[in-house]
Amino acid sequence: MFSGVVVGMKCNRCSNEDPRLFGFDGKHYYCRKCIAFGRLDQTSRPISKAGKPKTIQTAPKLKFDLTPFQQKASNQALAALQQGKDVFVYAAAGAGKTEMTLASICWYFAQGKKVGFAISRRQVVLEIAKRMKEYFPHLKVIPVCQGHTTELDGDLIVCTMHQLYRYPQTFDLLIMDEVDAFPFAGNDVLQSITNQACKGQKMMLSATPDEESLQAIENGSMEMVQLFRRPHGKPLCVPEIKKGSDWFNLARIVMKCRSFARKDQQVLVFVPRKKEAVLFGRLLRCLLKCRGLHSGSENKDEIMEEFYSKTCQVLFCTTLLERGITVPSVQVLVYRADHPVFTTASLIQIFGRVGRTFQDPWGTGICYCQSVSAAMKNCCSQLRKMNESASGA
Repeated sequence: MFSGVVVGMKCNRCSNEDPRLFGFDGKHYYCRKCIAFGRLDQTSRPISKAGKPKTIQTAPKLKFDLTPFQQKASNQALAALQQGKDVFVYAAAGAGKTEMTLASICWYFAQGKKVGFAISRRQVVLEIAKRMKEYFPHLKVIPVCQGHTTELDGDLIVCTMHQLYRYPQTFDLLIMDEVDAFPFAGNDVLQSITNQACKGQKMMLSATPDEESLQAIENGSMEMVQLFRRPHGKPLCVPEIKKGSDWFNLARIVMKCRSFARKDQQVLVFVPRKKEAVLFGRLLRCLLKCRGLHSGSENKDEIMEEFYSKTCQVLFCTTLLERGITVPSVQVLVYRADHPVFTTASLIQIFGRVGRTFQDPWGTGICYCQSVSAAMKNCCSQLRKMNESASGA
């Protein structure tokens, strides 16, 4: 069944050419590699759910002007895109990567071109879509992710990487946030679908660039723009490291959280596994106003709303929240920070949640562990280098 006719086939969605990953139903060959996104016969082409773009003359409504450093980075990114190059914005967490995309978005709109903003994680899609609606209140900005798939077209589409299968050959500018994050990193199906969705330039954003992007920058096929200075000018949080047994560290975390609560400060406590997020969120309610959150939580939006509204003071969470969210005056603790799930990139992102606002640019970050991992050492080293680069800018 997989010889002769099948050899040389190529999936029009995920670019699969492996004969072993095509099925045959007696009439049609179809790709099994990307069947999770819906069956696609080998002779069929996916159709975009987006309408035709329109010319839009607009400018973002910002509460604050971009800093000179942000403006310079924004100009550099737009200039490279106008030359037909892809761009990688390598910027510290909280440096304003999203705001640095706005000039490019407006320029593409003015050319009558389609813009998409793709992110690995659902929670960040909702966060970014909310911010984009504030920046462009007169435009139709739609989030497309789990629970938000009834409306698929707008002036600006903000979606998870998974949802890009709905938009083949659609975007003249595809902004991709945190390309080094799960589930996009290392997923060749998602990467092929992303390439199909983008018919123009890509603008990638991250505080932790992946190896593939660095190679593209080195060979000249992608332009890098760097910014390590946050708008308020204060340094990034370099975490403290405190060693002890797991139970002793948990007790220390509870005491620390109660101390923060007395100052009306909220806390994100990152744990390595889902079961710990659930267990601690339940067990410690008698001591803390807390909840647990992980990727399998059925009421994610409700829990996050409680946290944003300060009904919940302490949130025990997995790496689900390591990227993309901004909570004013939040403090960050990591339980079992030496666990393998906490990589260098993950820890840099996690402590990037601290000190992001003008009102409270300082904050606490602590790794609680039994032993100091290489990831923890590398995280601290890279954050110090970013601070040095920012102070010398």
